[in-house]
Amino acid sequence: MDLRFGDGKPTDEEREAVDALLGPPESSWAGAARDEMDAADLRWARGGREARDRRDQLLPALHALNDRVGWISEGALDYVCRRLTVPPAEAYGVATFYAMFSVRPRPATVLHICTDLACTAAGASDLCAAVEQNGVKVDRSPCLGLCERAPAALVIRAGASARPAFEDEAVQAEWGSGGAAPGVGNGKGRRGRNTLHATAVCAPATPDRAIAAATAPETAPAEPAPEAAVPQTGDPTLTLLSRIGTVDPTSLDDYRAHGGYTALRRAFTLGPAAVIREVTDAGLVGRGGAAFPTGRKWQATAAQPDHPHYLVCNADESEPGTFKDRVLMEGDPYALVEAMTIAAYATGAHLGYLYLRGEYPRALARLTHAVEQARTRGLLGDDVLGQGYAFDIEIRRGAGAYICGEETALFNSIEGYRGEPRSKPPFPVEKGLFGKPTVENNVETLVNVLPILTRGAEAYAAIGTATSTGPKLFCVSGSVARPGVYELPFGATLGELLTLAGVRDNLRAVLLGGAAGGFVRPDELDIPLTFEGTREAGTTLGSGVVMAFDDTVPLPRLLLRIAEFFRDESCGQCVPCRVGTVRQEEALHRIADRTGAAAAGDIALLREVGRAMRDASICGLGQTAWNAVESAIDRLGAYE
Repeated sequence: MDLRFGDGKPTDEEREAVDALLGPPESSWAGAARDEMDAADLRWARGGREARDRRDQLLPALHALNDRVGWISEGALDYVCRRLTVPPAEAYGVATFYAMFSVRPRPATVLHICTDLACTAAGASDLCAAVEQNGVKVDRSPCLGLCERAPAALVIRAGASARPAFEDEAVQAEWGSGGAAPGVGNGKGRRGRNTLHATAVCAPATPDRAIAAATAPETAPAEPAPEAAVPQTGDPTLTLLSRIGTVDPTSLDDYRAHGGYTALRRAFTLGPAAVIREVTDAGLVGRGGAAFPTGRKWQATAAQPDHPHYLVCNADESEPGTFKDRVLMEGDPYALVEAMTIAAYATGAHLGYLYLRGEYPRALARLTHAVEQARTRGLLGDDVLGQGYAFDIEIRRGAGAYICGEETALFNSIEGYRGEPRSKPPFPVEKGLFGKPTVENNVETLVNVLPILTRGAEAYAAIGTATSTGPKLFCVSGSVARPGVYELPFGATLGELLTLAGVRDNLRAVLLGGAAGGFVRPDELDIPLTFEGTREAGTTLGSGVVMAFDDTVPLPRLLLRIAEFFRDESCGQCVPCRVGTVRQEEALHRIADRTGAAAAGDIALLREVGRAMRDASICGLGQTAWNAVESAIDRLGAYE
């Protein structure tokens, strides 16, 4: 059954926003006004096949409306549906799937305040209350990826006249004054333009700063430079973070003067098969948490006879406590462009999609600028470095959905569907994006390819341990003196990392791996930070989150926030996760102030629900939703 809207019509502003992305409609069947109908329109419909081939433009079109107007009206959504021949019911399902969109009227300026773990521990609840007391509406948000500066706030203002205030003159010039940014994808290789909207990041946020930013985001102070999030800046032993703070992230010439594009030139010298062999011999595994061997994934994709092949960079890091990819993209964007080019060359892909968190405005600006500069200088396009190899990158913005960090949910999101995970098999290396062989890696994994090619697989494998090779980035936040992104070789202990960050004396617990990870006690700081070491200790390394909490942070409140997070972020596709996350939150509400025998019944229920989610959920969200709560009960003695 289709969903039909009423008599709502798009406003001129809404039409203009959509047409700026999709181009003007060619006929009344494609959305032109009735008074523009020509004689041919009365006799036959045309353009349906071409429009359906652009289904993947649905998410960018919704962004265009949201950026221009601030919300998505029925008339505007109906216009998008006619332009793309998408059933209204499906488009409504997509528009309501993402937290950053609204299908109800709301103010043009929205103040998002993070209420996730690090920000909760830093007083986000009091911040929200103080701002609301001054008459400013607050949108309580999951993690904004600014954990090193908690509590954090993000202001987004819609409107054609809104302009982001970038601190980089080169980036500001690249985006221009026409209300659109070049180089952001317009469907399977057709580059389009991405709508502008004013943003202001306020972190650490105070009531006065948050209110001022919400009132006039264009006048808010510029964010600190990315190196402010890297306490080790200037350390000569750094590998992945070596350029952050020393190289101008907007300058391609500066990047090349510091070793940029050396790895790509070596890749062309070696050839695709040898590049894959180097990555395999180096022992590189995925840095997003699953730790799947990168070389095996690349080889499986390259061997597929079906074409075209696609490359997808998963830059939608939404795990609470994770911000390393943001720092890399803001501080060293050309490294990611180069690494994506190498990965595509090795796997036989000619188009790469960079799926970026919607909450990362500066990363979007930096990457858009980097892609345009690389394209202008012959480092992207039809003839990369004069080697006869064609490759280009499209940037797609997410819209606030944690589940889109799962690779197949991300594919669905790009294709214009709800970001729900797919059943496997088939696996993405066989049938991924648009049903074609696809290799998907996150930002940190891809950037690791550069030192493998410049130093060689053997030298890279000598870093770390025998089974966890290379350097690893850790996101340290919470009760520490120097929060930020730290780079250490695999094998360093948790205690060594926390010493670098300046952990406080009254440490109560450490959360490894984010909301999907597990807690460890203060007497377990000798755990080696490797995939195998954390596994043997009964916990997980995950994406590298290390969140410290002292004894002033109420543990039951943290556990309840984790449960709320998973309930909110469950896509609802499978029953174990959809129902289990709700039951978990309900039980934690009931025992929030209970201990001992009074909580025993609900703890038993939590264990039963947790096992069901772990065993029967379709993807990692439901399978890990119980992990942190279980570890707090068993390791920390919560509710005893």
